[in-house]
Order: sequence, then C-alpha cells, then structure tokens
Amino acid sequence: MPVVLITGCSSGIGRALADSFKSAGYDVWATARKADDVATLIKAGFSSRQLDVNDEDALVRLADAIETAHGGLDILINNAGYGAMGPLLDGGVEAMQRQFETNVFALIGVTRALFPLLRRNRGLVVNIGSVSGVLVTPFAGAYCASKAAVHALSDALRLELAPFGIGVMEVQPGAIASSFASNAGREAEQVLAQDSPWWPLREQVRARARASQDRPTPASAFAQGLLKAVQQRTPPDLLRLGNGSRALPLLAGVLPKRLLEKVLKKRFGLDRSL
Repeated sequence: MPVVLITGCSSGIGRALADSFKSAGYDVWATARKADDVATLIKAGFSSRQLDVNDEDALVRLADAIETAHGGLDILINNAGYGAMGPLLDGGVEAMQRQFETNVFALIGVTRALFPLLRRNRGLVVNIGSVSGVLVTPFAGAYCASKAAVHALSDALRLELAPFGIGVMEVQPGAIASSFASNAGREAEQVLAQDSPWWPLREQVRARARASQDRPTPASAFAQGLLKAVQQRTPPDLLRLGNGSRALPLLAGVLPKRLLEKVLKKRFGLDRSL
C-alpha cells in the first residue's frame, strides 16, 4: 500500500485530498495544526498527527513515526499554508515574514525532514502553489510573492532531487471551494485600520480576500484531478486545476504589462488619487 503524507488537512483542499487518496487505497498520514482537527481525522480513519509545519522537532518526530511504520514515503504533499491579505506597507515586514515562514520556509523544512524516506522509495513531492504566483494582484502581495517563491523552489528542487529518483510536481490551483476566503478575510481585517492610507479602499481589500471563491471548483473535484495526475506513469511537472487556473496565467502571459495593470487598477479602485 503506497504511503502519502499531506499537510494542512483540517478542511478544504487538504481534507479533500486525504479523502481521495484514502479512497484510492493509499495509507494517508494527514496532519493538522489543532488537536481537535487531528481527533476528527483519526476518527475518519487517517494516520493523523498534530503538526505545526514550522516546528522542526515535530517534523523529526513525524518522520521517525513514518519510518517506524512503513520504512519509507511514496508521496509528500506540501499543502499547508494561508493567505495574507491587505496592502503590503500596512502589513509590513512582520506580516511578510509570517507569510513566508508558513508558505515557503516550511515547505523546505518539511521536505528536508522527509527526504530520507522519499529517497528510499524514490517518491514524489507535490507542492501546492497558486495561480496568484503567476498573476499578481494588489492587496495580496505577500501571498502572491510566497506562491511565486513556491514556483521557483519547485523548479530548483526538481533539478536537485532528480539524481535520487525523487520527482517534484507543482500544482497551481485556481478558485477552489474551501475556507481559504474566510481565513483570508480574517487576515485582511487584522491589517485594515482607519489610519491606513488605503482605508478608503477597504471594500476592495475585502473583495480581494473573497476572490478565491469566485465560481469555485469543488475541492473534491480538485482532489480527484490531482490524484489522477499523481497516478500517471510520469506525473506532470506543473498541474493547473480549478476555475481560472488556465485563463489567469494566460492573461498574465499575453496581455502587455501596462494594460494588465490598468485592468487591475480599475478592478480594485486604484485608478484614482487618494
């Protein structure tokens, strides 16, 4: 039975992936940050562990547990992450650091901790990026930058892990039905303040936080698409799934930059003086 580890399985994409892989006959190790979510996952029949992906000691314990149980790992899905929303200068360096710690630095930390087990099974690393790393929008700069970094790191890892027989696949979801928007909305509200120069555009900031739920693809359909790709003889290096996952990168690649910026400025109320 192949073994897969999926981070960030409390809800949304992570939980849908765990369900799909379990139904397909995989032994699923599903992690979550909160104890209550772990209890729910265990009750559902997963090998679940509480994990903060930034906790190096917890990663060592998780790797030891998987090695004891299976001796190796076939698939690692780096799914855990969140979206920092709001003007870049309002959030500042601290918000950027938090965003990169979870969405970027932890991806390397988790992969490094599981590398010996992946090497043993000549496994596959799946990194969940986003089309936001390709089409950058205002009021989500930290998130877009973190996902652009995931794209670059995936390309580098694919080259560096090739001699060990480990594959790397990056997934760039479009709009997927999940709790991402509500979580992003809470992030935006923490940044929004009446003394912000962008306070007059607060509704546009909130609109950007909700954008991921614009006619979203069901998380279950996304999970089935990813499962199908993973099971191919040669999994693709880049997989785009969900509403907008192909159209938005195409716009970013085809439209002249100045025209694209004009469209985005109008969409988010940035075409007027404040």
